[in-house]
Amino acid sequence: MPARRIEAVRDALAVVLFVLLLRVPFLDQAIQGDDVNYLNAAQYAQINPLHPQHVWFVFQGARVTMQGHPHPPLNAWFLAALLAAGKDIREVPFHAAYILFSLIAGLAALSLARRFTPLPLLATLLFLASPAFVVNGNSLESDLPFLAFWLAAIALFVKAVEERSARWLAASVAVMPFAAMAAFQSVLLTPLLGLYLWRRGRDWRAAWAAVLVVPLALAGWELFEKVTSDTLPAQVLAGYFTKYGLQTLANKGRNAVALTVHLGWVVFPLLALGPAVFLAAVAAGGVLFGWGALMAVPLVAGLAVIAMCAREWRDWLAQWVLLFFAGSLALFFAGSARYLLPLALPVAFLAARRFSARRLWLWLSLGAQLVVGLALATVNYDHWDGYRQVVRRYEGDWKDKRVWVNGELGLRYYAESAGAIPLERGQALRPGDVVLSSQLTAIPFTTGGAALIPIAQVPVTSRLPLRLIGLNARSGYSAAAMGLRAFDVSSKPIDVVRLETVVERKPELSFLPMNAPQADQQIVSGVNQLEQGSYRWMGKRAVLLLKSPPAALPLQVELYVPDQAVGRTLSVAVDGVTLASRTFSAAGKQRMETPPVKGNGETATVAIEVDRLLRVPGDQRELGMILTAVGFRQP
Repeated sequence: MPARRIEAVRDALAVVLFVLLLRVPFLDQAIQGDDVNYLNAAQYAQINPLHPQHVWFVFQGARVTMQGHPHPPLNAWFLAALLAAGKDIREVPFHAAYILFSLIAGLAALSLARRFTPLPLLATLLFLASPAFVVNGNSLESDLPFLAFWLAAIALFVKAVEERSARWLAASVAVMPFAAMAAFQSVLLTPLLGLYLWRRGRDWRAAWAAVLVVPLALAGWELFEKVTSDTLPAQVLAGYFTKYGLQTLANKGRNAVALTVHLGWVVFPLLALGPAVFLAAVAAGGVLFGWGALMAVPLVAGLAVIAMCAREWRDWLAQWVLLFFAGSLALFFAGSARYLLPLALPVAFLAARRFSARRLWLWLSLGAQLVVGLALATVNYDHWDGYRQVVRRYEGDWKDKRVWVNGELGLRYYAESAGAIPLERGQALRPGDVVLSSQLTAIPFTTGGAALIPIAQVPVTSRLPLRLIGLNARSGYSAAAMGLRAFDVSSKPIDVVRLETVVERKPELSFLPMNAPQADQQIVSGVNQLEQGSYRWMGKRAVLLLKSPPAALPLQVELYVPDQAVGRTLSVAVDGVTLASRTFSAAGKQRMETPPVKGNGETATVAIEVDRLLRVPGDQRELGMILTAVGFRQP
């Protein structure tokens, strides 16, 4: 066997072994992050395989459809196949199956490395040791499937162009629809491959046609959805952008800063800055910012990567980095580290080229990067396993009771698997109910005139003092809204999970100011949290419990009608009987009063309803009018 062939086989085996060493220790990784949404779609696919993302679920207290999810259904289909084969969701076999995508990505990277770097194996290992690859490759989200098909499509296309091979071009075309069905950002393949073709084979018409496969595949899927369900997924997604304010200037600004910080960690910052500048940046950052250097140093490194690529803009690898980074600034809003996985490979290649004559720095950076990545993956494992252990420990305490889970992500999955129901905004609780809450992701709620009695309070923490997300962390690893550090250093709990039971409590006040200490116990539903210490927004229908007065008294509703309020007609009922209705023509402070009334018993149930609702971009609530006080009072 030729020496070059032996070297290629050796390198491929090394990549496979490296990937297995990264993944096997985390096969029992708990369900995490957005895994829950994809698993919901996979379960729904068992009855509607062509439309897995038509599933409805509760997100942050509201019922939403996955039709507007930013990832087409490839990942849901893959999980659906695993579920159909195994008949149940099991962490170890599911994660074992997902190793396939890491292997495809690694071998595709090695194929490209042989063409673009003098150190193909080392450059590939640098890519595989990227913290986002190490951490997020242990999830069931769509990032690794997309990365695998993205890199495979590029590797096959490059091989086809270099060898003028119709066979390799057909293979690339066969892979591209898989990339398209994994993520919308796959559209960036078109300009990226077009740039390469322009440099190396601009007269090959078949290759130019192949460049258009991804946008055609996405357009075909959108058309299929429109024909079969009369809905465009892109249209639903645009609606979510508006409803949740995802593309506001503030979000886009945080996204840009966070992505620049993560770009500085794609490879170890030493390789972006050079040894001398890196040591100076660490020293200066530590003195000036303390642990804030976890943002400052990689931010400078990220800017250095951008500057280097801008200087070498004629290099296709530099164009790859600049193109995908610019696309990320435009398309994304949360600034997550995993978004940059598709450009981690060219950054690793450029670093390997820069230090090809100083391999010691490459090996030292690879080791440091791998230590950081594995440490973060361990913290990530501990976080999500903490939820799994809490549910397993306490699920016996809620047997035969109605249980609500007030939290998202992994806690939601394990609690629902144990019989819990997702808590929705405005949900009325009743005595005897049990509530399992995450302090990190819980939505505000009222107890429906009852009280919450603690059963248990469990901190979720990690063996290592690093944080990807957490109550006391300022890490933007998963979302820029949580902070702008690449990760954080802390020994405080990542989250605190509370288990509480609902017990009946009679209302204490006949006249209830919204800032009264008793308000949360006397509000049943439809009223939001206290704002600015004095008022609360109500939704479509607010229900409150009041202590009945000893004699009939008018019921007063003190409120504020905002200028932008679209609802102007308010009706008031006591114990199911409507007593008054009024339309407010003017904005400002208002008061509404009913005829004298007395509750049927010791407790009176008051219902206040508005005719129309206001929706504000970026605010998930449905807003009616502003309440300041409700209750029985002498005129």
